[in-house]
Amino acid sequence: MDFRIKKLGEGAVRSPLLNKYTFRESSFIDDQKRIIYNPVVNGTAAPCIEPEKNFEEAGPREKIYFNPAETRSAIVTCGGLCPGINAVIRAIVMASHYLYGSKSITGIRFGYSGLDPKNGFEPIELLPEDIEDIHLEGGTILGSSRGGTEDMEVLVDTLSRMRINILYTIGGDGTLRGAHAIAEIAARRGMKLSVIGIPKTIDNDISYIQRSFGFETAFSQAVDSIYTAHVEAKGAPNGIGLVKLMGRHSGFIAAHACLAMNDVNFVLLPEVPFDLDGPNGFLSHLKKRMLNRRHAVIVVAEGTGQDILQKDAALQKRDASGNLLLEDIGVFLKKTINEYFKKQGMEVNLKYIDPSYLIRSAPPVPNDSIFCARLGQNAVHAGMSGRTDMIIGLWNNIYTHVPIELAISKRKKIDPASRFWHDVMDATGQPVNMING
Repeated sequence: MDFRIKKLGEGAVRSPLLNKYTFRESSFIDDQKRIIYNPVVNGTAAPCIEPEKNFEEAGPREKIYFNPAETRSAIVTCGGLCPGINAVIRAIVMASHYLYGSKSITGIRFGYSGLDPKNGFEPIELLPEDIEDIHLEGGTILGSSRGGTEDMEVLVDTLSRMRINILYTIGGDGTLRGAHAIAEIAARRGMKLSVIGIPKTIDNDISYIQRSFGFETAFSQAVDSIYTAHVEAKGAPNGIGLVKLMGRHSGFIAAHACLAMNDVNFVLLPEVPFDLDGPNGFLSHLKKRMLNRRHAVIVVAEGTGQDILQKDAALQKRDASGNLLLEDIGVFLKKTINEYFKKQGMEVNLKYIDPSYLIRSAPPVPNDSIFCARLGQNAVHAGMSGRTDMIIGLWNNIYTHVPIELAISKRKKIDPASRFWHDVMDATGQPVNMING
């Protein structure tokens, strides 16, 4: 792990924030300051304090790289929708305009596709008076799309032609990979382009950050669906409420929503394999629950059980972002559970709920709004200071700079051996292991 952040050069411009902040020692960040990556110590062992193995703290610097009056910025939003995108856009525009006096801010429409002239998506100017209320809306005023990265050189050509100095990329793993490629091409060409990422994914699966924006809203919205499933399950003889939530590779939404409700009896995640049949399989344990309590609530993440559903890897297809197209585990479980209990001679009343797009299209909850605003502000501080090929993160509740290459090096997942997962199992009462043999 190397946490060092790339810079276009040393800051030589006096920050206009020096005229705004009275207490300099607490208002500005020293470049030598670091946030400890692993704060846990065993016995008398001291934590590692080497700069390259710990985070650089985010925030304003007294000396910046770009002259704000001459700086041209652009914002692009990519991938699927997520609560809070508009709040981040607003924060970037407001911080650039009012904190730094940098007033040239362009919105790239429909993701990276908007940087390819052949698609005909004209950019738009982003002015404070036009975006002052967008944080109250879901979605993104710029539009979004997957892909558009077939020819990265063309995208950089467009940024060069537009004379963009800072590119803010709002997106998840695929978006950040594109941002990393743009930063590398720009560096190879000798362009003075700062590329700053803001991690956007409701799945919360980006490594080396505490959480991504939109995640808290996502699992908060999911709680309503679980409540509905619980009411439906208890309101019918042998009632079963089955809820499918988003989570392609990581089950953070499902797990957090279950902890928030404590009414879920089984939560099935991509990280935790299980058998359907057999004496220790999921269906057997579900039957025991039904015989004992006469109702059950099941939550499943969308990426769960793909090894069961897609047995032939050669036939698997991918979307424009390179993501594996998933088979529908929710519909499969609904059909499988009903067929199982029919063979068992037990009548069940199963209600299936899939709130996917209701969750990701919602406006952010207040705490997420705060998070989005601070991510956007810190992104502007990083961009104006000349940092590049990095994202704004959060670690131990402190905002940090994370190299994009490190953030995309692996996908963050729930550790089945962690205390967190054991807390989830304690809340549901489900078996620790649902695998035969």
